[in-house]
Amino acid sequence: MTGEWVARIEAARDLQSLELERVAALGKQGAITGLLKTLGGMTPEERQVEGPRIHSLRETVTEAIAARKSALETAELDRKLATETLDMSLPVSAGEQGSIHPVSQVMDELAEIFADLGFSVATGPEIEDDWHNFTALNIPESHPARAMHDTFYFGADKDGDGKRMLLRTHTSPVQIRAMQAQKPPLRIIAPGRTYRSDSDATHTPMFHQVEGLVIDRGIHLGHLKWTLETFLKAFFERDDIVLRLRPSYFPFTEPSAEVDVGYTIENGRRVVGGSDGWMEVLGSGMVHPRVLEACGLDPNEWQGFAFGSGIDRLAMLKYGMDDLRAFFDGDLRWLRHYGFSSLDVPTLSGGVGA
Repeated sequence: MTGEWVARIEAARDLQSLELERVAALGKQGAITGLLKTLGGMTPEERQVEGPRIHSLRETVTEAIAARKSALETAELDRKLATETLDMSLPVSAGEQGSIHPVSQVMDELAEIFADLGFSVATGPEIEDDWHNFTALNIPESHPARAMHDTFYFGADKDGDGKRMLLRTHTSPVQIRAMQAQKPPLRIIAPGRTYRSDSDATHTPMFHQVEGLVIDRGIHLGHLKWTLETFLKAFFERDDIVLRLRPSYFPFTEPSAEVDVGYTIENGRRVVGGSDGWMEVLGSGMVHPRVLEACGLDPNEWQGFAFGSGIDRLAMLKYGMDDLRAFFDGDLRWLRHYGFSSLDVPTLSGGVGA
């Protein structure tokens, strides 16, 4: 009987035929399963003789089925490998892919550059109170920045002094909160969204700004100039960056300086680097003593500098865009052209725009 079952199993031509033989032998109604059921009705003497023989038959048939199944599967795989081919030269569609917005890319570039200079990234609320956005920054009640035509105020929400809440007009309130929350020395950048009532080709009601702050002992304008020069060389990936600091006025810094960078004309486009002309890219200055006092710091012990620039403007200068409004139109054609792959992670070793 054993030889008969083994012969039937080895004669199976495919996996389907082999499965039929397995069911016929070992299924619930199978022949060998039926023999196993007869053991219960035998005498002990008969069971001692027939038991080993039936169990041996089941094991032999089980092993034969497994061996035949392996052989049939191997033969099927060999057949597919011999008959089925894949043309690796055929073009494959990449499918729909998203892209990183230039503003997000530039924010990552800024964080990478300033992290190498020892700065950390600080954030704060976009809905601010009057004290953090104006008063603590030495901007008095009569300052034009508080006018309705420049600042978005909320109608009903008010702060603890009964003044209306507002959308922050700069990220400088983050500097105030950082000086209140941390003891000097302090080195931070504060990137984020800001809001002002303005709209044209180079201004939008909502825009992105980055500000930097350093508070330490013995800080002077030389530290500020070196920091900005190092930053701009790394950001624009050029060594021929030339800076010019012009005296200016900001309520929260004294002395204050507008920072111009040299540019050249290449292929009819203005490119940062060289000294054919000058254009303004940053505002900066030494932190005003009144700002330090508002944050509980002694200006006789601590000094610092601050600077700020529009992230959207930096992106326009570096990547050749000429209309700020396109940043927020959501035009997929524009995003595909100026956007970045998710794998284009900024690194100093590969160039921050790599």
